[in-house]
Amino acid sequence: MSIPVAYLGIILIWSTTPLAIQWSTQGASFALAVFVRMLIGAVVAALIVIVWRIPFPLHDRARRAYLVGGLGLFAAMALTYWAARYVHSGLISVLFGLSPLAAGLLAALFLGERSLTRLKLLGMLLGACGLATIFIHGDSLAHENALAGLLALVMAVFIYSGCLVWLKQIGDDSPPLATTVGTLTVSLPFFGLIWWFADGELPAMIPSRAGAAIVYLGVFGSVIGFALYYYVIKHLETAKVALITLITPVIALLLGHWLNGESIGLRLWLGTGLILLGLSVHQWESLAGLIRPWRQGRSAEMGG
Repeated sequence: MSIPVAYLGIILIWSTTPLAIQWSTQGASFALAVFVRMLIGAVVAALIVIVWRIPFPLHDRARRAYLVGGLGLFAAMALTYWAARYVHSGLISVLFGLSPLAAGLLAALFLGERSLTRLKLLGMLLGACGLATIFIHGDSLAHENALAGLLALVMAVFIYSGCLVWLKQIGDDSPPLATTVGTLTVSLPFFGLIWWFADGELPAMIPSRAGAAIVYLGVFGSVIGFALYYYVIKHLETAKVALITLITPVIALLLGHWLNGESIGLRLWLGTGLILLGLSVHQWESLAGLIRPWRQGRSAEMGG
């Protein structure tokens, strides 16, 4: 597969996922929407593993990774789907852009990593200022439960980031699609239970847009996007992969505005800008690796 195609595919999937999550809950309960999505994802991923004969490890580290990943996926996605009913779709992408900052903080606290440089701390501070700006804006986000939705999303981000740190500590080296199958399989019963207790009923009819969004998320959001991401990180340096988290929030905000009629006020743009600036500062040591060869190339051309 072409690396640029895979890279653009990740940007497209990650940018459209928040809007698809919101659309999938329109006409169906949030619990049913996320349960069906994960069920589709598990079936598709399992079929790929079987057809391509990808190994599915069951050793101790693999089982722990499936368990941690599955429980984390359940908690983060349940909170995200619940919040999506009250928060602009673009904000989901913006807040999940905080994941590298949250993961860095949690790794320092729980793994003892000594990687919190002054730049990284400044990036976290800027990200926190952006988050505070969005929360101040929360009372004007067109829904009375918007602040509760924002809080749920922040919890989801920290749970997601915490799981990444925990999985790093486990150090499982199973094939990515095998990890996807194991993670989804562990999470499915919990998604089924939350649907059963929250609603437990199938709607007489699911709107076509909601149904299409659920299928899209199950196939692309849960399987293809995951596979493309692991393909890209194996073939590109960290800095280029990090750019994805800077691009997708802006595209997601614009898509929500254009396709879902979501208003984007000045304060929301300011909060988003601070978060992206914080992420850029936090990742500066990696991003500088992209700028340095370009500047050297320009200097060589001018000198020639």
